[in-house]
Amino acid sequence: MGKVTVDSEKCKECMLCADVCDQGLLKKSANFNAAGYYPVEPVDSDECNGCGLCATMCPEAALEVTVERKGKTRTVASRPEILYDVPTTYCPGCSHGVVHRVIGEVLDDFGVQEKVIGVTPIGCSIFIYKMFNVDYCEGAHGRAPAVATGMKRVQPDSVVFTYQGDGDIGAIGIAEIIHAASRNENFTVIFVNNGNYGMTGGQMAPTTLLDQVTTSTPYGRKSSEGYPMKMCEMLATLEGNLYLARGAADTPKNIRKTKRYIKQAFQNQIDNKGFSMVEILGTCPANWRKSPQDSIKFVQDVMIPYFPLGELRTIGGDSND
Repeated sequence: MGKVTVDSEKCKECMLCADVCDQGLLKKSANFNAAGYYPVEPVDSDECNGCGLCATMCPEAALEVTVERKGKTRTVASRPEILYDVPTTYCPGCSHGVVHRVIGEVLDDFGVQEKVIGVTPIGCSIFIYKMFNVDYCEGAHGRAPAVATGMKRVQPDSVVFTYQGDGDIGAIGIAEIIHAASRNENFTVIFVNNGNYGMTGGQMAPTTLLDQVTTSTPYGRKSSEGYPMKMCEMLATLEGNLYLARGAADTPKNIRKTKRYIKQAFQNQIDNKGFSMVEILGTCPANWRKSPQDSIKFVQDVMIPYFPLGELRTIGGDSND
């Protein structure tokens, strides 16, 4: 029998967990939490099979799923130990929280917490250091790959990763990411693509799709304003050992695939095989002016057809010179 436990003070009422529960075992509470949200709560039922799909979708890592069989309890899903026990700084339904949890799970699996150095520039993730219990460095807007290069070269035994958005990596920081990949720098890049500048109010970003409405393209992006940039495909034209993959945070299946890509990206670094970047298609419900559910549908119906998922480049067996 499965059991779902909810940290109601972290829940932000996006209801994405309830959407993926086939048994309908999660409902909105009648009481709001300290932040003013009505959190989900489990229905008193013995029908839970402990699949963990609800926890996979939760942007706040607020759900723990356990299964009891033959008198023994096994944890199916829980908050990664590497994350501080605090709510995220993101809007309800935002995919950044999902990506944080997945990174945390991977780093917990590797057992490298004491070696990790994170680098983040300007963007919605600027407060990521408040969520990850690792050494962290803030970089100037777009310059995270340059900072990460210095960190990794000075401390080659560390595990260095950058966490960047589409405006950061595809606009002001495009020179840094291209040259870091061209040099095959041995660190990991996590790139969240939600098609807009999230922190500054939802303006058009390099990855904004044609006809997509933003605060700076109120009638939709036109081709005269440039076409959406496919960062993975662009970097794939470079020589050398590069690992490039694109996942999505829209379904439990795709989130679990994305976790495999992120795990491979960190494994490449640990094995000294060179540059790895994982792009994740995510949602921005607040700036898209959509519900979390409609935002997921936008990723599936609009973003994924333009930005195909999968591993675009894989690394061979030789280590980085």
